[in-house]
Amino acid sequence: MKVKVHWIIDGVAEIEAETPEKAEKEVEQKLSTFMGEQSDLTELLGARAIQGKAYLPGSDDQEGEIIENDEV
Repeated sequence: MKVKVHWIIDGVAEIEAETPEKAEKEVEQKLSTFMGEQSDLTELLGARAIQGKAYLPGSDDQEGEIIENDEV
């Protein structure tokens, strides 16, 4: 029996860069290189896209702080 599994990998990379666009480009290049080097795994998992968006840390995203939210 074939079963399809839709998966999402979520992560946040902290990159030193001059601009958010340069940070996005650096992460994109690293992930693209990794995916290219792991072509068998990429094909097996059916990876089709890499997507990300850079942002500057705000008051809710302070370095070293764990924020817990009991509201769901």
